[in-house]
Amino acid sequence: QLQLVESGGGLVQPGYSLTLSCAASGFTLDSYGIAWFRQAPGKEREGVSCISRIGNNDYYADSVKARFTIYTNNRKSTVYLQMNDLKPEDTAVYYCAGDTRSLRNCTIRDSAMDYWGKGTLVTVSS
Repeated sequence: QLQLVESGGGLVQPGYSLTLSCAASGFTLDSYGIAWFRQAPGKEREGVSCISRIGNNDYYADSVKARFTIYTNNRKSTVYLQMNDLKPEDTAVYYCAGDTRSLRNCTIRDSAMDYWGKGTLVTVSS
């Protein structure tokens, strides 16, 4: 069974950048659409961004568009989420998730995900 592991979270000041990583132990991610979600304290989980299984097409929620970038390496062994110009409202636990059904168009619907990581905490505070 695919196990996703997130890393790269931490404490950062507003306006700074952070890059999260999502990797699968012993697997590459080229058979999956990969999405990033986040859940802030007291709020529902929110889809942030995704990258497609075929073609590496990406998608972003309006709340992060133009600030966050999702990308992968050549082997698609790791999917990254580069987060620029971070704001206090970006504070959340960030999860990566994988779906086995999407092809050229990825999705950030959490009900579509088949596998989840355990999350990494991002805190944006001065």
